[in-house]
Amino acid sequence: MGDPEPQESSQLPRQAEPQSGAEHVPERQPSVPFPLQQGERVLRIIRRHWWFLWPFTIWLVIVAVAPVFVIALLFDAIGILDDLGWFFWVPALLWVSYWGIRALFNWYRYHNDIWVVTNQRLIDVFRSNPLNKRVSTADLVNIQDMRVERHGVTATVLGYSDLLCSTAGTEGGTFTIGGVPQAEELQLLIDRERDRERMRRE
Repeated sequence: MGDPEPQESSQLPRQAEPQSGAEHVPERQPSVPFPLQQGERVLRIIRRHWWFLWPFTIWLVIVAVAPVFVIALLFDAIGILDDLGWFFWVPALLWVSYWGIRALFNWYRYHNDIWVVTNQRLIDVFRSNPLNKRVSTADLVNIQDMRVERHGVTATVLGYSDLLCSTAGTEGGTFTIGGVPQAEELQLLIDRERDRERMRRE
């Protein structure tokens, strides 16, 4: 009857080992296009609301495809589409390719326009194409005031806002995180991490 007790106590350290190993999983940092400082951890990566991607992308696709489709139907109705052959399809292909490239760059800009919140900084990263990059940073301890602004019917219905952070320091100004969903939750996260970082430095 006394044997089960030592067996249970001997199993406790074995159960703790996987748990301690699992604690290392969150330490894997997401890939970001800038170097992290010592002890810096990525807390959240933010992109604009999908409204800033899909409506314009769909419009570019319509502009690319609709004229070719309509003109092809028209030429086919009057019986000259087959006679034109490549004289029609080559310009049509060039037209679709041009607007397709514009849609691709629109997608690229959206996915490379990000804000990153770490336990030390706010970072704004923007790439309009693979050949350029703009990175702006603000220390959390330099953030003085924050406010959420929402303007217009579209922003109200879809639930995206701008988060404006006033910063102190030699280059004081406003750090704007624009057109993002759940801006209020983001404001709370930055506020909490700012206070934590200030206490750590005191």
